[in-house]
Amino acid sequence: MKALALFSGGLDSIIAVKTVQSLGIQVEALYFSNPFHQSPTETLRNIQQLASKLNLNLHIRQFGEDYLRVIEDPRYNYGKQMNPCVDCRIYQLNAAKKVMAEIGASFLITGEVLDQRPHSQRRDALDIVERDSGLRGYILRPLSAKHLRPTIPEEKGWVDRNRLLDIKGRGRDQQIGLAKKYGVTDYPNPAGGCLLTYREYGTKVKDLIQFEKGLSLRSVNLLQTGRHLRLTPQVKIIVGKNEAENNLLKQLAHQNEVILELADFPGPTTLYQGPVEDCALKLAAAITAGYGKAPSGEKARVFVYGDFPQKIITVFPLERTAIKSYFIHNI
Repeated sequence: MKALALFSGGLDSIIAVKTVQSLGIQVEALYFSNPFHQSPTETLRNIQQLASKLNLNLHIRQFGEDYLRVIEDPRYNYGKQMNPCVDCRIYQLNAAKKVMAEIGASFLITGEVLDQRPHSQRRDALDIVERDSGLRGYILRPLSAKHLRPTIPEEKGWVDRNRLLDIKGRGRDQQIGLAKKYGVTDYPNPAGGCLLTYREYGTKVKDLIQFEKGLSLRSVNLLQTGRHLRLTPQVKIIVGKNEAENNLLKQLAHQNEVILELADFPGPTTLYQGPVEDCALKLAAAITAGYGKAPSGEKARVFVYGDFPQKIITVFPLERTAIKSYFIHNI
């Protein structure tokens, strides 16, 4: 008997896996690499290490452009911020159903806890997810199983319901106790791993949807880099905050985009996106100088690179108090 576990690497998903493994069932794990997760490369590395410790064969799937359409227009609306958790779960389960077929898994495991999350882990939300994913009866939630209807794995005797759990709500005492029982010590602290649950980040996502007519993987991946400012409905700039971000912005710049840098003083790299308009370009140069080491009140030269010959714009650095009015919330 084989089961597939949705695996986030958090304490709940670890306990769900260990509980089902203790019943003598082979468990494989599925991790979704999400562009809205913080530090995705580091997170993936940690997931791989944890899966190895738990003796899990790990499958990795990337969220693609089709997932961004879910973010733009979720059927079941957003949570408190820009997090469409119910729609996201349905998307994941539809993808998991394909992996189940590939590996011959008989049912699916999740680490969900009834009433732990107000938007996606209510009883009615769990029912919606099962119905819309086509997996009704085949999703085992070991941590809250005794509060939920028996699943097909329980009814058919694949899983002993008496050995499943009755956790409910937002407390973690039972999970921590079980972690000690299973000898699990290196699990992450509870935190909002999804950036869409942050108000400031959500504001930047809304900006992309409103002014750029939708999301792309590139535009989303850039949201974690630099300061984002909207100069006009058509023009946005991203200003690097350190050398690593400056280098990244130069690497990621497309041919039809513009790079600005101070000519004579240390300062940020600015990525200019949108039509090249003299007024907006001059404002971008003044902001670049304002974040650099150019003396206040004195003109500074700013190099401008694009799909045109390099040129220099001379501007007064814009005061940072004035720059704030252009900010798309930054985190």
